[in-house]
Amino acid sequence: MKAKNFLINTAQGAVIGVAMIIPGVSGGTLAVLMNVYDKLINAISNLRRDFKNSIKFLLPILLGAGIAVAAMYFPLKYALKYAPFPTVMLFAGLMAGSFPKIVKDGLKQGFKPFNAVSLLIPLAVVIGICFIPNMGNADLSSAMPWYGYLLLILVGMLASCALVIPGVSGSMLLLIFGYYNAIFDTVSALKTNFGHSLLVLAMFALGIIIGFFSIAKLMKLLLSKFPRGTNWSIIGFVIGSIPAIFITYNSNFPDFVYSSLNTAHIAIGAVLCVLGIIGSYALTAYVEAKNKSKAVGSETPSPDEPQE
Repeated sequence: MKAKNFLINTAQGAVIGVAMIIPGVSGGTLAVLMNVYDKLINAISNLRRDFKNSIKFLLPILLGAGIAVAAMYFPLKYALKYAPFPTVMLFAGLMAGSFPKIVKDGLKQGFKPFNAVSLLIPLAVVIGICFIPNMGNADLSSAMPWYGYLLLILVGMLASCALVIPGVSGSMLLLIFGYYNAIFDTVSALKTNFGHSLLVLAMFALGIIIGFFSIAKLMKLLLSKFPRGTNWSIIGFVIGSIPAIFITYNSNFPDFVYSSLNTAHIAIGAVLCVLGIIGSYALTAYVEAKNKSKAVGSETPSPDEPQE
């Protein structure tokens, strides 16, 4: 793999990784907006069949995601604690700026009246999930019952499915079921209770791996058998993700109340939202133009090729 492609894929993985740790923001949504979602699904689904090429694509993505999670968890934690509105506005702008591109791509495959159902149901699901009340923090201490380890596998599967499905935030689901803070507390506890903490994280990781590959194969099947309906469903998930962010942070974070926002945070949030829209729109336009130029270049015969 060329060094340039490796760095680009690593950067895209980093963006997905940042989304993974922010409740309300979906890693799948960012993958769609960066135009790598289909490639990601295909690479995961074909890992056994075409291991070499699949791992070439997945390795930098996973590397970037891992680096982003490790490097950005605490900065984002403080940003969401002390300046949640500007932070949320930035991510909302980044997603909004890419809407014209994904809707345009959806329209290329056509739109029939029934596709409105494909669009609206996922949109409603994403917003509806935000109103599920939190279940408190799960107990992942060494005193947890044996079935708690099996629950960790199920929770990992749920979180990974949400990562692959655009618009559904895996971290938000972890927050709802009480595992978000508990998992990160377990990471911190590796220094003091290494054996138990490692076992907890291993069971959670096993669930993520099982769910990740299972849902990826399902999404590939849907995209191949029902491409138009599945694409409009993805668009519905992505569109619903913006109001979902604001609902999530108003309902799940007691310190964040919209009525108490100060003028500075509102102004900064507005500026960051506009910058996010402009940056995202410019990036998607650049990628689209680059893809078009590649397509034209591939269709142009070389001087050595016979002309028809």
